[in-house]
Amino acid sequence: MKTRDCILFSGGVQGAEAEFGAQAQKLGLEEVNFTFEGHKIVRTRGVRYLSSEELAKGDVSLTYVSKMMNRNFSTGPLFRKVLQSIWHQINNAEEVFVVGTIQEDGTVKGGTGWGAEFAKLCNKPLHVFDQGQGQWCHWTGSGWKEKPEVKIRKKHFCGTGTRFLSPEGKQAIAQLFERSFS
Repeated sequence: MKTRDCILFSGGVQGAEAEFGAQAQKLGLEEVNFTFEGHKIVRTRGVRYLSSEELAKGDVSLTYVSKMMNRNFSTGPLFRKVLQSIWHQINNAEEVFVVGTIQEDGTVKGGTGWGAEFAKLCNKPLHVFDQGQGQWCHWTGSGWKEKPEVKIRKKHFCGTGTRFLSPEGKQAIAQLFERSFS
């Protein structure tokens, strides 16, 4: 796979998304960061501001998301827009990479977890680097399976995750790009 043919879809927020973007830029991959007016991002390369109409395409019931993920989420307008922008990241990708923490119930911690759950619903290849375990895992359709040598295999992929990126998480993203594009 050639880097010039690939597009990273992300959100440009500090942490995992910023690192995915930095690695993509380093290798010359195109980068699209979905965001909206008033949202604080750190990546300015490939920024794509979503209109109200575009955000509405990614609208989802917060009650549904809370029930699906076994937790309560904020019902505020900012959080709703964040979930809507994550919908665009996942919807445009053929494969999804997340850095975060897999919880005991199989969901991923935080708002990032919605991206992972949406990828599951869409039957997209889903990989999570669990910072607590220090390993990559792949969603099999019924559970998580350790998969240490994860590679980017699709031209359009999403890179997302926690704002609290550990040194191990940062290294995992760098190694993912090295394995995929060396």
